[in-house]
Amino acid sequence: MQDEKSSKETKFVAAQVSKVAGLVEYQPSAIVSREILKKPTGKVILFAFDAEEGLSEHTSPFDALVQVLEGEVEITVAGKPHRLTQGELILMPAGQPHSLKAIQRFKMILTMLRS
Repeated sequence: MQDEKSSKETKFVAAQVSKVAGLVEYQPSAIVSREILKKPTGKVILFAFDAEEGLSEHTSPFDALVQVLEGEVEITVAGKPHRLTQGELILMPAGQPHSLKAIQRFKMILTMLRS
């Protein structure tokens, strides 16, 4: 797994329409992230994972909602694997170990909920 590449935070104007999958691009052998919203109660981050890239098992003190925009990923939560494709989502509960592995390159929205 390559180091995660992160681009600068994108600020959005209220009521502005954006094509979400186009806001983050794939990079060979990398994970690219783009924070699009950050508030005291949580944040929203877009990710683009190249095929076979992933995040090793870890925990978070907050609930995290993953929404798959395109591609396919295996997300393991508390030892149970789940395969997700475009249009599917999963909640990774706070305190439970989870990991991600791109079956094919994929993009996702990660919403961290601090409350």
